[in-house]
Amino acid sequence: MLFANNPRPFTRENVEALSPNRMGCYGIYRIGLWMYVGKGDIRARFLARLNGDVPCILKEKPTYWVDVVTDDVDNEEKRLILACDPVCNRTVG
Repeated sequence: MLFANNPRPFTRENVEALSPNRMGCYGIYRIGLWMYVGKGDIRARFLARLNGDVPCILKEKPTYWVDVVTDDVDNEEKRLILACDPVCNRTVG
């Protein structure tokens, strides 16, 4: 299983409802296409993504996001990038 939690709509309202300082990895996608896998403060990263800091993500029209809270963000991010092959960040490391 790539992510253990249920997908949530990728909307500003859902992202702003997250608690700050939740460190981990996340994926942004729509059915059939992973756009981005990243790591860091999940709420802060999602807000940056919604603001267009990675133009490819919004161009692909994401609809959902998932996350995993973990202390091992580097290894988890690498694993998820290799598994998901996101179109906006395919490079590991």
